[in-house]
Order: sequence, then C-alpha cells, then structure tokens
Amino acid sequence: MTQPSLFVEVHILQSLPPSNINRDDSGTPKQALYGGARRARVSSQAWKRATRIEFAKAEPAADRATRTKRIAALLAERLARPAADGGAGLEAAGADRLAAALLEPLGITKSSKKEEQSAYLLFFGKQQLDSLVALLNGQAGKLLALPDKELKEEVAKLPVVSALSTGHPAEVALFGRMVADLPSLNVDAAVQVAHALSTHAVRTEFDYYTAVDDENTEDSGAGMIGTVEFNSSTLYRYAVLGLHQLRDNLTSPQAAREAAVRFVDAFTRSMPTGHQNSFAHRTLPHLVLVTVRTDQPVNLVSAFEEPVAGHSGLATESAVRLADELASVGDTWGTVPARTLATYGVEADKVTESFGSSLAFPVLLEQVDHLVGSWLTDGHLPQAETAQAGAR
Repeated sequence: MTQPSLFVEVHILQSLPPSNINRDDSGTPKQALYGGARRARVSSQAWKRATRIEFAKAEPAADRATRTKRIAALLAERLARPAADGGAGLEAAGADRLAAALLEPLGITKSSKKEEQSAYLLFFGKQQLDSLVALLNGQAGKLLALPDKELKEEVAKLPVVSALSTGHPAEVALFGRMVADLPSLNVDAAVQVAHALSTHAVRTEFDYYTAVDDENTEDSGAGMIGTVEFNSSTLYRYAVLGLHQLRDNLTSPQAAREAAVRFVDAFTRSMPTGHQNSFAHRTLPHLVLVTVRTDQPVNLVSAFEEPVAGHSGLATESAVRLADELASVGDTWGTVPARTLATYGVEADKVTESFGSSLAFPVLLEQVDHLVGSWLTDGHLPQAETAQAGAR
C-alpha cells in the first residue's frame, strides 16, 4: 500500500537592488537563458546554504549540524574532554589515535595538513559525535593500551556507521546527505530547492570604483581602482518540502512539525551573502505563497517563460502572472492545491482571487503549523474552516 504524501511548497517573489549575491568563476552574477531571454540566476546550492544558516540560528549550538572534512579533529576534541563533560578525558595524542580508528570505516585518509580528514565533506550532527563517544562505554583507556592492529579489530566491532545513520539533526533531515563510497550513510533530502530566476530579462552592469590613500598628500590620484559586476532583479524562488520524508528522517512527528514550520520561515527570510558589504542587498519578499499538495509538487516558473516587461515596476505584474499560472495549472491538469496561503504587499484583484486575502506572515506560519501538525497526527488535513480557526 502506498504511503500518503504531503508536499509543502513555498513560492516567493522578491526584488533585489543592485547586487551580486551569487557569482560564477569570473565574478559575474550567475545567469541563465530561459524563454529565450537572459535571466538573473541564484543557484539552488547558494540558497540552500543561506537557508540552512538561517535555520540554524534558532537551533541550540549542541543540536546543530556541520559539513566538514574535519570530523576526525572534532571527534578527537570530544574524546579529549573530561568525562563529566561527555568526553573520555584522553590526552591529545590518544584522542587523535582513537578518533582515527573509530572513523576508519568512513574512509578517513591522511592529509598533508598534519591531521586526518575524510575523503569527502560529511554532513552530520554534533550530537552524533557524542553518540560515537558513548559507544566506547568508558573503555577508551583500555582500547588505547592495545597495539594498533588489535585496536582496529576491537573498534571495528562497534556500530560506528549505525551511530552516524540515526539521530539526525533537523538540518540533515531537511537537506539530506550523500556519501558515494558508503551508501548506508545516505539520507534522502526532504527538501528540494530550485534555482531562483528573474521574472524578466536582465543585463549585467559594472561598478567602477576607486579607493583613496588617506595618508597620501602628494598625489591626487586613487590608491586603487577596480570594477565589480552586478545586476538587479525580481526573482521567483521555489522550494518544496516532502513532509512524509521529513517525518521518516526524524525521530518524532513533533520534531518534523517544528522543522517544517521553521524551514518555511528560514527559506523565506534567508539571503545569500555574496558582496553583501558592497551592496547591502538584504530585502524581504513582495509575496510568499504556500501551497499544500497531496499529489505532486508543481514549480510555477512557467508563469515567467515570457519575460515580464515591467514598464512601471515588476512586482505586481509578476504576482499577477503567478496567480494566472496557478489557476491555469489547476484548470488544465486538475492539479489543485489542497490549501493555499499567502502573504503579499501587492494590490491586484487577480492575486486576491487566486491566493485569498493576504495574511500577516506570523499568521501564515501558524496556519502551516496547524496543517502539518494535523496531517502528522491524524494522517489527513483538517477541514478548511478548522485550519483557519486553528490559526487564531
């Protein structure tokens, strides 16, 4: 029997001033051809990282995840802590030796930087390191007394891979983990994020800048000159959260509920930081549309296959295009969201007709919380009237 699915989609329209938040290897703002027009683009990787950082702000430090090759060094630090602080009280050399033995099944290799590193970036929770220390059961000293061969044989009996395959933090449960050499460590991501695209055609511009040498009183010329490329755009951003996958990745329905709501909040408020000191580009969206589906996700970017012209601004026309596309997809394919919630600041009858009245963003989050909580608890969405009442 097929298990029921629930997809929580987030569609965002957001305008950026002159900026270069995600550049390619030559320093040019990333772009893409779409609908025959050159568009501003922000890669999914850039916005996923920004979302993960925003999400982690509300996480206690001990519950956060990290992505690094330095898992051996982090584990050694744990092993060197006093037992009262959750460590094993080892000297530095012993902690390094035991950490290397514990992590050998993960493909730890010698590096040229005087420490052992994993052969790949590993995404894991800091509490999972505590689980590795707990596997030793207070026997760290006895293990270190063994010769290398016997130490490895004893450590190989410990369920190291299992400890890193369970108890995932919310960040790993949301964004997943792929380890090509050790598939048992893989975690299927609950979240998919699209590349953000401008709803209109863009043109890259150049900022020519100079810097003055404050202590140079003899020459009138600049102490430094340079250029930086930029563009400005109204972006369509899209992400989808598979609540069923998030539930499977985490340890409890309540944890999945909290992570789902915080993901919607973090994705909405996040912003990549490229050249942020030069452009101060942090803005908030014009429109946030949350669609809840039980059949399949639907990216509505085709609303902008014909670029928006925008002779008197782009936000309102982009919002109307998005509203038209949502209605068109429903009429053509019969794919209608089970729920539609929106926060917006644009004024257009078509937007209100398709998305409903605008909700204050905190109220939208409350309604998302009620919807996902009911589905996780009861296996189905509440009646529409109940969903509205639950938000109050």
